[in-house]
Parts: sequence; structure tokens; C-alpha cells
Amino acid sequence: MKCLLQRVTQASVTVAGEVVGEVVGEIDRGLMVLVGVEPEDAEQTVTRMAERLLRYRVFSDAEGKMNLNVGQAGGAILLVSQFTLAADTASGNRPGFSTAAPPEQASKLCDALAETLRKGDVRVETGRFGADMQVALVNDGPVTFLLEV
Repeated sequence: MKCLLQRVTQASVTVAGEVVGEVVGEIDRGLMVLVGVEPEDAEQTVTRMAERLLRYRVFSDAEGKMNLNVGQAGGAILLVSQFTLAADTASGNRPGFSTAAPPEQASKLCDALAETLRKGDVRVETGRFGADMQVALVNDGPVTFLLEV
């Protein structure tokens, strides 16, 4: 499992194909997290990634050091599935997607990740799995990290 997390001052995800576009998830200060699920990922992967996301210290303390996690900073998480994170880009000019988990597995594990994060007393919003989504965000810093479990 790969998660690309960005510290944001605001983020939202809108689903295309609606009359004006339906906002399905929106946060102010917090983490925008794009999730790529791989075939070998399982429930244990979800548990470990949730722990890392909840504990990862990317918010500044009173001295300006990155010492606070999302909960300590009073932030929220916007979680959006993105199978392209699991793409094979090692060669050629076109990504291969055989390294991404099948949709059934990925959907189940993305839902499990959201539920596990919610148990961490942090507000969690999500996109809509498999939908054509537009993500808008203001990256704070910019601060961006790729976590792999």
C-alpha cells in the first residue's frame, strides 16, 4: 500500500457526471491522502498504514518544528483511492497497472482504512471509489510525503 499524503489548509473531492458536480468529501486543515492498493495488501497492511498516518508528525509545533500529528494539530483527513499510485513505471512510456490490486480488493481495503482511521478520533472524509473525481487542494508548505507499507 502506498499513500501520498499532503499537508493542506483545505481540500475537497468532487464527483464528475453530476449536474454541477457533487462535493463528496471536504476538509480544512489536515491531510489529503491518495491511496494506492497493491495485490499483496491485506488487513494487516491497513492497520499499519492507519497507525502511520495518524502518528506521522508533519504539523508544526510552537517552535516551528514538524512535531505534531494530524490529531494533535486538530486536523482532518481526506482519503481518496488512486490506483495509479500502484502503477509500474519502471520502463517504457506508458504505465502498467498489473501491479495495482483488483477493484474488489482495493475498494474493500480503502473502506477498511477509512474506518480504521476514524477509530483514531480524527474526522475522515472520502472520495467515491471508482468514480471520476476532481480533487482540489491547497498544499501547505508545500509538504508532501510518500508512505509505503
